[in-house]
Amino acid sequence: MKFQNITYTIPWNLFLITLGSLIAGIGLKAIVIPNGMITGGFSGAGILVFYYTKIFTPGIWYFILNIPVFIFGWIFVSRRFLLYSLYGAIVLTLSIDLIRFEIPVKDLMLAAMAGGAIIGAGAGIVFRSLGSAGGNDIIAIILNQKFGIRIGTYNFIFNFVLFFFSFGLLDTDLILYSMAMSYISSQVIEYFITLFNQRKLIFIISNNPRQIADEIMDKLNRGATFLKGEGAYSGMEKDIIMMVANTFQIKRVEEIAFTIDPDAFLITENTFNVLGKGFSKRKVY
Repeated sequence: MKFQNITYTIPWNLFLITLGSLIAGIGLKAIVIPNGMITGGFSGAGILVFYYTKIFTPGIWYFILNIPVFIFGWIFVSRRFLLYSLYGAIVLTLSIDLIRFEIPVKDLMLAAMAGGAIIGAGAGIVFRSLGSAGGNDIIAIILNQKFGIRIGTYNFIFNFVLFFFSFGLLDTDLILYSMAMSYISSQVIEYFITLFNQRKLIFIISNNPRQIADEIMDKLNRGATFLKGEGAYSGMEKDIIMMVANTFQIKRVEEIAFTIDPDAFLITENTFNVLGKGFSKRKVY
């Protein structure tokens, strides 16, 4: 079975959601809460409510805040997404409430860095699935699907607003450290989301485009497309090779191109995501 097909199986998605929620729960319960900080999103809102009410637990508050959001998930995404997200919310709730150990990080900046990295890694793993861990993740995915807003970017903006309204309620230093942790977490989330999707877009301008393209298709098993171009100075028409490769194939593409044509011109660009045959499959929630 191809990996692209595995990503749509129920066991694989439950595995990602479980693993990611457990990792995020460790970051929350073992680092964030012992140091009196708050996270962003609904988990941070739940922690904030817990700090001031001392009623229930942060995990229960997180689950309560999720209830209206699940309704939006049902309406705007899908029943499958909702069920996966409900499972993720339950796992994260249990993780927050049942984890009893602490990671002894006393320096608040180190705690912010460690907490942000762990929580971001957990959330990023969950986002690789077809569900979420509930809460703000549901809203983030709805906005990403409907309007193309990047998940990490939305999370950072939401958290900035949450922290802004926390001033006067919590110690200023703790809020600032929490904001730093939120930024780190958002960057780690984006990294995990694009970890296996990012590819390189390559343009090759040469006097021997057909020979180079044939070598690339034969040796790298990668397709290529000819774009019609014209030299601005020479006025000569040329076939420009456009192709997509992973990072491990860039040097081999360079070797093929410059071995055939030492005067070739090669441009490499980063791509956020590549969907289609031979690459990632479009994720449908």
